[in-house]
Amino acid sequence: MRILCLVPARGGSKGVPRKNLRVVAGRPLIAWTIEQALAARPSMDVVVSTDDDEIARVAEEAGALVPFRRPAELAQDDTPTEPVVRHAIEAARAADAAPDAVMLLQATSPVRLPGTLSRAIAQLEATGVDSLVGVVPQAPFIWTDGPEPSAAYDVTARPRRQDLTPQTLRYRETGSLYLTRPWVYDELDNRIGGRAGLFVMDEVEGVDVDTELDLAVAEQQLLSLHQPTTTGTPA
Repeated sequence: MRILCLVPARGGSKGVPRKNLRVVAGRPLIAWTIEQALAARPSMDVVVSTDDDEIARVAEEAGALVPFRRPAELAQDDTPTEPVVRHAIEAARAADAAPDAVMLLQATSPVRLPGTLSRAIAQLEATGVDSLVGVVPQAPFIWTDGPEPSAAYDVTARPRRQDLTPQTLRYRETGSLYLTRPWVYDELDNRIGGRAGLFVMDEVEGVDVDTELDLAVAEQQLLSLHQPTTTGTPA
C-alpha cells in the first residue's frame, strides 16, 4: 500500500506567528511531525505542502519531500484543508506516485507516542475502513448550552469515572491525524467519509498548538517523552 503522508504548513499563521518554525524542545515544530512520519512502518511518501521558502528548506533538511510550492489561492487564512490535500494528491498522481491512502498530519500537533503512526496504518489495513480519524477519549460529562441545557449523559444515573467503558466514553477529534482513502477526497471533498473508524490516541497526544501557552505545553510534553535526549523521534 502506497501512502502519501501530507504535512500542510502555511507560512502565514496569526495566533503564533511563524509557529511551524518555532524551536520547540530543541527543533523546529514541523520537524517533530516529519521525523515521526519518516520513522513509521511501512514507509510513506512524506510530503510538506507549503507556500513558504523557509518552511520548505527546514522541511527538506528534516527529510521531507517538498516537490511543489502551494499556490497562493490555497494558502489564505480561510483556505480549508481539503483543497490542499487534493492538490497534493493530484501532484502525486502526475508524478506517477498515486497513493492508496493519504495520511494527513498537522504539524501543530507535534506530540505522538512511539508506534502511533504505524499503528494507524495497521488499523486501516486490518479494518478496511475508508477513513480513520484520530481521537482522544474523555469522560461524557459534556453539556450543550441553550434555553434548555442538555447533557451528553444520563444525569439520573451519573457514572463513576472508574466505571466508564469504551462505549460510554466520548471521543474528541484531535486534528492531529487522519488516514483516508483518496476516493473520499475525490468524491466527497472531505477527510472523513465512507466507512469511518476511530483511531484512539493517548490523551497526551491531544496537544494542538494555537497559542504561546500551547507551545509551552507541547515543549514540556516532548521533553518529558524524549528524555534524556531529543535526538530521535520514533513513529
